[in-house]
Amino acid sequence: MQLTTPATRRTGIRDTDGMAVASFVLGLLGLLVLNVFLGPVAIALAGVALWRGTARRGRALLGLGLGVADLLVLVAFMSADSTMSWSL
Repeated sequence: MQLTTPATRRTGIRDTDGMAVASFVLGLLGLLVLNVFLGPVAIALAGVALWRGTARRGRALLGLGLGVADLLVLVAFMSADSTMSWSL
């Protein structure tokens, strides 16, 4: 007796598409807040999505670029006022 039905579509493809979208959203959000955390997460998610062969390759590449931009913004602000956070 079989308790589950066999999968008709691989769920890994859907997971990698979700990682690509998540990397894009986190990279975009990281430009505004918490870029020290969201930038590396966006880079990691985009890297995994690209490595697994996502169908949303462009979105993953945008997430990768935005993650790198997050870190560049952080470095720019750190060099401007020599701190790890934004001071108003």
